[in-house]
Amino acid sequence: MPSKCNIKRTGGNIMSQEHLKENVKITSGNKVAAWSARYARVQVISAYPITPQTTIVEKLSDFVDSDNWNCEYVRVESEHSVMGFLVGASFAGTRTFSATSGQGLFYMNEMLHWAPPSRLPIVLGIANRGVAPGWNIWADHQDVVASRDTGWLVLFASSHQDIFDSIIQAYRIAEDPKVFLPVMVCLEGFQLTHTNEPVYFPDQSLVDEFLLDLPKNGWPHTFLDPDRPITFGSLQIPGGEKATPSSMYFEFRAKIDQAQNNAKSVIKKSAKEFKKIFGRDVGGLIKKYKCEDAESVLICQGNIARQAKIAVDRMRADGYKVGCVKLRAYKPFPSEEFREMANNGIEGFGVMERSMAFSLNGGATVVDLKSTLYDMDKRPYIVPFVAGVGGRDITVDDQYDCLKRVTNVVKNKERDVNAEYVNFHGRYP
Repeated sequence: MPSKCNIKRTGGNIMSQEHLKENVKITSGNKVAAWSARYARVQVISAYPITPQTTIVEKLSDFVDSDNWNCEYVRVESEHSVMGFLVGASFAGTRTFSATSGQGLFYMNEMLHWAPPSRLPIVLGIANRGVAPGWNIWADHQDVVASRDTGWLVLFASSHQDIFDSIIQAYRIAEDPKVFLPVMVCLEGFQLTHTNEPVYFPDQSLVDEFLLDLPKNGWPHTFLDPDRPITFGSLQIPGGEKATPSSMYFEFRAKIDQAQNNAKSVIKKSAKEFKKIFGRDVGGLIKKYKCEDAESVLICQGNIARQAKIAVDRMRADGYKVGCVKLRAYKPFPSEEFREMANNGIEGFGVMERSMAFSLNGGATVVDLKSTLYDMDKRPYIVPFVAGVGGRDITVDDQYDCLKRVTNVVKNKERDVNAEYVNFHGRYP
């Protein structure tokens, strides 16, 4: 672990500054993800390498081989087996972790669907990359968007520090009895995974204090005991007027939906308790920047959410009342937060995405946002932007121009605005 120090906490607040440098490391996003699993005292890791995820599982392998860490590291032959192994390990009541990217996530897809209805609190890092063909390993969100309705919770990190904070919080969220759902934590390929930034690593005792204690006999709903015979994933028939143990398929699916809604308050509570212990405000479902008096905002996911703040500052210097929103939780979708923003005076929402919802005029997030805001008495204006697909650059100037476009849409009262492709070199339509 990073060097420990005697950290003093006053009222649960941030550590004293004299100890701060002692626990700061300049390291890559992938190594931060590995450190996060180490700090969470993960007990089982199943791994198969794929670019740009590879150095996550390499670093974890180094930890297991050279560190005094009571963790089982299992090398398997495919991503499908990775998730199959984690499902079994989680059924046995262990804290589990792995990571994957792009095509690996797709190969894993069948087993992804086993974890949510089984209510298994697995955490999976996603080093986001483009979808083949053509072969693309750079930052893109299409891989995780393709998994949006598997029942997994999805969090997006916007910085290296955010990777650490989000993975630690993912365990607190997933293991809450009101939730018991798996969580994906997204970090964009190369732009976050392979760049280096300073990251604060806390004392292990603080992470232990924040995380929930693991039950001795495993998760209460799955623990394996001959004196309590139960089955997992057994045949479920359609059923009729009366529910029976073998006809609860519909009800199991509905419980995933209920748990996702429960996760909203759990995520917000987790963020508050994290701030109390570590002193950092990572945001709940969303994190707003200069939105108090804003008339228009730009919603972003991942690392471009951090960059958008610079564009907001420039726009404000030029006299525009604008803000930006980091969409931290994609699943569950923060519907109530966006409705509240619209009710409080936000007239225009720009949505910048690294993915496409084909034939639906933008990306998946803008589709969800439109669904959220459609039945409001006064509907705000929504402008979709598709940008950064396949790792293409998104500059501050691009985000400035997008924000300005949103303000013009509001000013001119434009409806049914077509999605705009940022830095697009072809012709569309």
